[in-house]
Amino acid sequence: MANLTSICVYCGSANGSDPAYAAAAEEFGRILAKSGIRLVYGGGSVGLMGILARRVLAEGGRVTGIIPQFLKDREVMLTEVSELIVTPDMHERKRIMFERSDAFVALPGGIGTLEETVEMLTWAQLGRHAKPVVLANVKGFWNPLRDLLAHMESQGFLSKAFIGRSGDIPYYIVPTVAEVVPAVRAALAAQPPPTADARDAAKVM
Repeated sequence: MANLTSICVYCGSANGSDPAYAAAAEEFGRILAKSGIRLVYGGGSVGLMGILARRVLAEGGRVTGIIPQFLKDREVMLTEVSELIVTPDMHERKRIMFERSDAFVALPGGIGTLEETVEMLTWAQLGRHAKPVVLANVKGFWNPLRDLLAHMESQGFLSKAFIGRSGDIPYYIVPTVAEVVPAVRAALAAQPPPTADARDAAKVM
């Protein structure tokens, strides 16, 4: 079983229209800090990103913010984080976020959140990693994506193993943020030790 020391969280740079989203970010920040799990995130100080990171810090937790140079001003980076990494581009940002994290969690967010989450699902489907990917389905936010994936499966473009998580793809949907860490721990506990090929693949992500 792999140790769970850090979780990468993708989420919006806006608060969203439902107060439940901000409340979920606050709650998950407390959970991460109390669980001793480092937050790895996009480095911004606004929206759900800022709410989440500030709550982790306020509860005595550790935060690594990773932000590309061109987004420093647009997303108003959070300088109070435990560790701040400024990258030259998005590709380097994603690579470091991947390397620094044991699992990936998607809270509500926009197209950037969607893109980063789907990329992790794609890499998992291609066998490039076996780290858990969890969608925190706050107020049913991710239902449309769940339905789209089911539609892709029904049309023959996606395997049943992906949708049903009965294969090797570590993809989960949970209804609340309180269920995220238990889901990640259970997924990690169920994994066999990585093979030499898998370790080599992870090195070149």
